[in-house]
Amino acid sequence: MASSLAQAAAKGALFTLSAQASRIILQLASVVVLARMLSPHDYGLLAIVLVAVGFGEIFRDFGLTSASIQAPELTNAQRDNLFWVNALIGAVLASAMFCLSWPLSAMTAEPDLLGITQWLSLTFVLNGLATQHRANLMRDLKLRGLAVVDVLAAAIALAAAILAAAAGVGYWALVVQQLTTGLVILVGVVIVGRWLPRAYSRSTSIRTLMRFGWSIVATNLIGYASRQVDTMVVAMRFGTAPLGLYNRAYQLVTTPLGQVRSPLQSVALPLLSRVQQDGPRFNAYVIAAQLALGYLLGIPLAIVAGLAEPVVRIMLGAAWIEAAPMMQMFAIAGLLTTVSFVGYWVYLARGLGTQLFRYTMVTTAIKIVCIVIGSFFGVFGVAVAFAVHPAIAWPISLAWLSRVTPMPRRQLYQGASRIIAITLAAGATAWASGILTNALGMWGQAAIGTAVGLAVSTAFLALPVYRRDATSLLSFVRLMIKRDRA
Repeated sequence: MASSLAQAAAKGALFTLSAQASRIILQLASVVVLARMLSPHDYGLLAIVLVAVGFGEIFRDFGLTSASIQAPELTNAQRDNLFWVNALIGAVLASAMFCLSWPLSAMTAEPDLLGITQWLSLTFVLNGLATQHRANLMRDLKLRGLAVVDVLAAAIALAAAILAAAAGVGYWALVVQQLTTGLVILVGVVIVGRWLPRAYSRSTSIRTLMRFGWSIVATNLIGYASRQVDTMVVAMRFGTAPLGLYNRAYQLVTTPLGQVRSPLQSVALPLLSRVQQDGPRFNAYVIAAQLALGYLLGIPLAIVAGLAEPVVRIMLGAAWIEAAPMMQMFAIAGLLTTVSFVGYWVYLARGLGTQLFRYTMVTTAIKIVCIVIGSFFGVFGVAVAFAVHPAIAWPISLAWLSRVTPMPRRQLYQGASRIIAITLAAGATAWASGILTNALGMWGQAAIGTAVGLAVSTAFLALPVYRRDATSLLSFVRLMIKRDRA
């Protein structure tokens, strides 16, 4: 049983990562093409509206995706009821956002925000209808179909956005991209899931699920406010054009990163939930997850940080070069948050919603203080503060989590130390190589810097402790491709 479960999760992770590689390529293509067809002002407008959309999305989901995945048992009637709850919340939020479009436009003195906000309110309806379909696929570890849907949605939405931008509609191309993504995902998950909800059943209680979901909502609200405080500070203090630069640098790093971490969570969360009562196995999976995330994502992030300027020139064009220092800070922040990301999975897998909320309150306060202080040093100061925050929050995370649930804290600290050491070396040598090869142009800098960073990372295998980590990762890869003989 244990072998079968691990193999199922590993195979799901392999296919999901393969699909996400396709999504990352599409995302990078979107950045490269659309950044040359649209302006920083266009992206600044979208960034402002997406703050409101993201806030509403927390309520739209209401934590019921995590609740349905984490639940040891979920009846068909409970699943039906959860669908209708999410659908109703989505409709209410769409109406609310439509009505709020006028005050939002007036408050920001941007009349273009009126239409953008009204049309993007439809995303709540689309996502509300798709929520439980996605949750069911994740709960049953049917990740191949879900991954295919996500890739198709990204590809079709990108094509639609490029056509719209070529037609000269400006920021409306970004609106088209958002709505197309939501529509294709909804149709896709319904087809793949082969499930149609029945009528709401008053005789079936979902109170426990709603209570768990509410604790997740409260936590996500605080976390979202924490994540958006930098965007709002930049928008209010520096305007839409600097916000566009800041947002593109942020998205260039965090969107591909999120597209890897999010689907990995769809594998890890149901797996950890199933073995949460088996302490040794649970700890082993947590340690392995940190190493996998840290090495596989941390090394590329460190190299990107070292080669920020040529990467921005390649991806966005010379007109966006002011975004390079900010992207460097976001890559460092991405590395630090990746090292600590498994802690979030532990909170969810063990149903520690209240404890997660309390911890998030503390770290949010720390982040707000960092961002406010950083804003006195300009937009780049905000980006630096964004990177400083996870450096402070990570040790707090481990200490806090260890107080509320058994955790292999020592092994996690040791693993994180090894990850940070190798990524520092990779990033520093990539940066030095980029400077020394400046005469070769942006492509030469990027190619040589990447090769040197990877070579230095490989050299760490001379140390026994890194060879043991590599052996563990290779064992997991073999598990991914091994046929399930169970």
